Amino acid sequence: MAKTEKRRKTTTTTGLPKDIERAIQAAEDKKAFDLTVLDLRKAGGFTDYFVICSATNVRQVRAIADAVVDALREQGLKPAHVEGHDRSGWVLLDYFDFVVHVFAPETRMFYGLERLWGNAEPVELVR
Repeated sequence: MAKTEKRRKTTTTTGLPKDIERAIQAAEDKKAFDLTVLDLRKAGGFTDYFVICSATNVRQVRAIADAVVDALREQGLKPAHVEGHDRSGWVLLDYFDFVVHVFAPETRMFYGLERLWGNAEPVELVR
């Protein structure tokens, strides 16, 4: 029964794990926009989900990434890998089960992760 109770606590009504919801909320609190979640579980990805968002400038990219790290650290999580924090056109936070991508708009358009992972299923976010 303890496992069942724990399992219930790890997902939300949208079906996303609570840690992803926390990451989304932290990004939204710092005014991230164009937020997208891709479900990669059936796409054969190396992770279960991508959380992708945009920021208006380089300073905001860093602020959003820092807010996500801080919010998840409160839950005992720390990223296994952080990439791009010093360059800040794109910050990647790898939490194994999900990866958070924070982009400057032009960098997001250039790399086009949604297009690149076109076989991934977008998750509808209810806000």
